[in-house]
Amino acid sequence: MTQGRLRTLARIAMMAALAMILAGCGIYSFSGTSIQNDVNTVTINYFDYKAQKVNPSLSNDLTEALRTQFRKMTRLEQVDAEADLELSGSITGYNISATAISSSEQATQNRLTIAVEIDFVNNKHPEDNVKKSFSQYADFPATTPFSSVESSLCTEIVDKLIEDIFNATVAQW
Repeated sequence: MTQGRLRTLARIAMMAALAMILAGCGIYSFSGTSIQNDVNTVTINYFDYKAQKVNPSLSNDLTEALRTQFRKMTRLEQVDAEADLELSGSITGYNISATAISSSEQATQNRLTIAVEIDFVNNKHPEDNVKKSFSQYADFPATTPFSSVESSLCTEIVDKLIEDIFNATVAQW
């Protein structure tokens, strides 16, 4: 074997050993989560809708997206009750506002903002409990009817909210 090939094999062996050490810690994973070894289950409750402006599918969309994120990014089993981790929340805001005004005082850009409150309870490690509010938005041209972009804007905003909630709860960022 050549010396270059030996160096490459040594690097691969070191990276594999480091990966096993990090995975063996139990708290950190390559998905970015920091879940203790004794935490095995999670309950993600349906998000209540408390915003004044109504979007009939938003609660379901947010709840299911959050459940999917936990399924994809953690080893936790999702259960209906008495879980090690419990996540509940509500949608508290669903608002459209103008963000840019022309010289003739006409809106040129609008913004959809969605706000949520979450209550995350870690029954095994209460010091990790989180009660927090999150807000995200997406902009759209004022010339575009809201009804034609509402679905895509909501999907974009829900994706951002899911990342925020996930990071604040099990990734602890």
